[in-house]
Amino acid sequence: MSSIPGAQVASLYRYPVKGLSPEPLPRVALRAGQTLPADRRYAIENGPSGFDPAAPTWKPKSHYLMLMRNERLAGLRTQFEDDSHRLTICDNGKVAASGDLETAEGRAAIEAYFAANFTRELKGPPKILSGGGHSFSDVAKKVVSIINLGSVAAIEDMLGLPVHPLRFRANLYVSGWPAWHEFELLGRTLEIGEARLKVVKRIVRCAAVNVDPESAARDLDIPPTLMRRLGHADCGIYAEVIAGGTVSLGDAIATREAELV
Repeated sequence: MSSIPGAQVASLYRYPVKGLSPEPLPRVALRAGQTLPADRRYAIENGPSGFDPAAPTWKPKSHYLMLMRNERLAGLRTQFEDDSHRLTICDNGKVAASGDLETAEGRAAIEAYFAANFTRELKGPPKILSGGGHSFSDVAKKVVSIINLGSVAAIEDMLGLPVHPLRFRANLYVSGWPAWHEFELLGRTLEIGEARLKVVKRIVRCAAVNVDPESAARDLDIPPTLMRRLGHADCGIYAEVIAGGTVSLGDAIATREAELV
């Protein structure tokens, strides 16, 4: 086992509805083979997708409202309450819609808001989708997304501009790793408290990261910049939870070497 002194969990986020607001967490209980609880639990269907809640399967994000194409989503401020399943949407500082996403009436209230306010973006009637424990992630496997803040700083140097880390919509942000260290971790296991996460894939970035999470402006050109400077458009890693446990802000991160087969 090895570790980099000072490497720790800098922040934790979940995204209850795909494309909508991140929610900061002080700690999270991870379970083997699962995403963060309620992460991408819901999506907003943009035109008929064929998604079956009774037999949920992964589908490309083009079937849903999402930041890669629909940057105005970043201008909304949303909050999801676990106990009541209530999503509240604030638009321009005012509550614009609220509803229990587990009831037909509540879903209809949220759908009506998007039908009235996102007509330019819609390819069909918007519909709130969920499927039990299904996660509307960008990848089919249930994973945790991780961003190295050292790599974000390196991108700032490339652009000569500030880059808000939440552009990358990660679950776990790490401080203390050198820039691009995360790419050296493929196949290795991260030990964070009692939790163990196996790094399985680099994250290829799309145009969603060009959208500022505060202003909703599409104001940067990150993937092409990475491609020109590094020969790829990757930033961040996906990891599978292989042993559950609680992860908290400030937890140290150690790395176990890949096991020989």
